[in-house]
Amino acid sequence: MSSLKPIEIVAELDKYIIGQDRAKRSVAIALRNRWRRQQVPEDLRDEIAPKNIILIGPTGVGKTEIARRLARLTDSPFNKVEASKFTEVGYVGRDVESMIRDLLELTVNMVKSREHEAVRERSSEAAEERMLDILLPKPEVTKPQAPEALHEVQLETAALPGRERSGTREKLRRMLREGKLDDRFVDLDVSERSMPMVEIFSNVGLEEMGINFKDMFGSLLPKNTKRRKIKVPEAMKIMAQEEAQNLVDMENVVRVAIEKVEQSGIIFLDEIDKIVGAEGRQGADVSREGVQRDLLPIVEGTTVTTKYGPVKTDHILFIASGAFHTSKPSDLIPELQGRFPIRVELDSLGRREFIRILTEPRNALLIQYMALLRTEGIQVVFEDDAVARIASIAEEVNMLTENIGARRLHTIMECLLEDILFDAPDRMEKCTVIDGNYVDEKLMRIKENEDLSRYIL
Repeated sequence: MSSLKPIEIVAELDKYIIGQDRAKRSVAIALRNRWRRQQVPEDLRDEIAPKNIILIGPTGVGKTEIARRLARLTDSPFNKVEASKFTEVGYVGRDVESMIRDLLELTVNMVKSREHEAVRERSSEAAEERMLDILLPKPEVTKPQAPEALHEVQLETAALPGRERSGTREKLRRMLREGKLDDRFVDLDVSERSMPMVEIFSNVGLEEMGINFKDMFGSLLPKNTKRRKIKVPEAMKIMAQEEAQNLVDMENVVRVAIEKVEQSGIIFLDEIDKIVGAEGRQGADVSREGVQRDLLPIVEGTTVTTKYGPVKTDHILFIASGAFHTSKPSDLIPELQGRFPIRVELDSLGRREFIRILTEPRNALLIQYMALLRTEGIQVVFEDDAVARIASIAEEVNMLTENIGARRLHTIMECLLEDILFDAPDRMEKCTVIDGNYVDEKLMRIKENEDLSRYIL
């Protein structure tokens, strides 16, 4: 997927995001440049830095969705962080390096789950053999509390020589696969690791201390096992997980995860305008200019220490976004501005875009509500005039109150369908047609009352 042409990337984004063609083109070019970088000679490859992007526009116009869909499209490690949550190193709060640690943690879990999926068949086979070892008694032991069919097999087994016991094992295997033993309880040793309670009073977070106490104590303390009575299906799941853990090479998982983060990681820095210094303020602000100074080396390219090893940030793609209502990108410190060479201003959404958002994308809002109500056996049909009225009301409420973009559609749809969603399980009428008059009846009173619409819509 990383070798998609820019026009193909835009076409994929068009399936989920309406409009914002300039932003789509910019991220498509940035993504294609990653593929191009992999094709250049190796001595030049490390010199080509990613072209980071700032998306400028009000909330609800698709900034986050563009970055998230881009990451899914290319199977890239993705982490969304809010710049306003960080503080300068040395102060109470999260430091900016934590976003790299979080990105790597997410990627390790992603790679590990895929490795587990790859060895699922082998781990299931190993778990089945372990279960048969538990179910098949030794010659001198019988289990009178077992189900009748199994008890008969066990009684037969007790008197059989070793060769014939294998045939009995196959009988048990068939019974296990057919689900005839699902009500049977087995005794299983389940590992439990109790963690000590540790409280640390410090103005420096645990991340900055560079120590992962969970892992440290986990390796020092012995594993405690507790014998539990568990039904066969649950025991099979537990044993399959244990076998998968043994089959997966965690060193290789970590190596692959670090490489994916370094070469194809994407970090979405939301609310970057919130860390712009306030006008007229004297001195540095630990949650504004201080964060910008700490962010600069990571965006430029540095090495961040994590519990899995060092991670280089030189080729991670940073996509920043902000409304920039009271500030502008040029208010960022000059060094940081230079690290975001691409600036794209996203368009505000109006009635025409709202109509398309409601109907065109694969995950369109109307499709979501129709699918939800279909689970209750309710068929909902939206007439064209109803869709137009919903879009018009969303546009008007955005103009009268706060412009929250396409998110306004969610609040309006919830208010519009509240009665149907509440009565759906007991509703006798299985087909409901929503037209323009129905929308006006439900929403006009609220829309016309400006004070009321501020709280409801």
